[in-house]
Amino acid sequence: MRTPLDAGFIDRLTAAAGDLATQATVRMESTYPWYRQLSADERAWVSLVAHAGISAFLEWASDSNESPQLTADVFGSAPRELARIVSLEQTVAMVRTTIDVVESAIDALIDDPERSLVREATLRYSREIAFSAAEVYARAAEARGAWDARLEALVVDSILRDEMDPMVASRISALGWSDAAPITVVAGYAPVSDVEGALDVLRRASRNHDLMLLTGMHGDHLVALVGRITSDEDASRAARLLAPHFGPGPVVIGRRAMDFDAVGISIRAATAAVHAADAWPQAPRPVSTDELLPERAIAGDALARAELIESVYSPLAGEEHLLATAEAFLEQSPSLEGTARLLFVHPNTVRYRLGRITDITGFSATDPRGTLTLRLALMLGRTSSVD
Repeated sequence: MRTPLDAGFIDRLTAAAGDLATQATVRMESTYPWYRQLSADERAWVSLVAHAGISAFLEWASDSNESPQLTADVFGSAPRELARIVSLEQTVAMVRTTIDVVESAIDALIDDPERSLVREATLRYSREIAFSAAEVYARAAEARGAWDARLEALVVDSILRDEMDPMVASRISALGWSDAAPITVVAGYAPVSDVEGALDVLRRASRNHDLMLLTGMHGDHLVALVGRITSDEDASRAARLLAPHFGPGPVVIGRRAMDFDAVGISIRAATAAVHAADAWPQAPRPVSTDELLPERAIAGDALARAELIESVYSPLAGEEHLLATAEAFLEQSPSLEGTARLLFVHPNTVRYRLGRITDITGFSATDPRGTLTLRLALMLGRTSSVD
């Protein structure tokens, strides 16, 4: 049981509470650069919290039997938005400053015999108020985390459904993703045992590695959107960091997207690639959607088929000698000399044309994976021309 402080001191401090709160905010302004950047309304709320803190201290110190709810008494006067503006570290600094101002007023307000008792009370109270501040921020973080998780799920689902209306744009803005482009998609299977836990683990991993992340479920797929990825190397790095937190099976990297319409396409390509990856057991983990173009096309992915025709067959069809060289080389198992004889050209000409084919399409006719992709693209191109 605490010994209550002298009633005369309590009365004098009560009368001076308003001035002390003002002194505390003046000292904060001179001490902390971040405080000077607050708006007038935000400073007014801080001043109100300081005044409430002094008042709650007086109430607490005057009653030996009372254990006040400091969280509600002190921080209940401020709006929840203040917790988003002022960090826990800054709040503790404000508490310390306010207590320092109160302690500096002790000499003028109380006789010497009582001073040690009052200082002990202020130290104990400052400890209690610091714990209360931590509780406020913990609750705010928990509530914000749950709300953000719901928003994330809604945004990811809306992107998949091509529902980019003003409401979705507002949700994206609320999550701080208005300027997140370029965006990379990482997709795989969710752990069977704990889907919600997997989402939390992914979010925690993203924070540990300074990744900007949105995540959600699409059927049995775990989908992660990683913002501000400016290069393919950054995309691969992010996917490697996140891959261990997906369930067993392939992890696929989608193409980087510059807007959320393109993100939807990238998600659909990535989730289709997750299924198609079973056809390539030796695929790396993670693997890109472009690396899985042949498997995706064989599995019936319309996006992959269109991509092979548009990016591989059509450019070659625009240069007939390259198309003829690709067809002949693939049919000659593959042989420079055999292709050269078939086309009535020198082998060096074939070698040069094969290099041009690689430059134009990104696939080499001398590489097993490139051969598979080129063969499939030519087949799809021919059948589409017939249609």
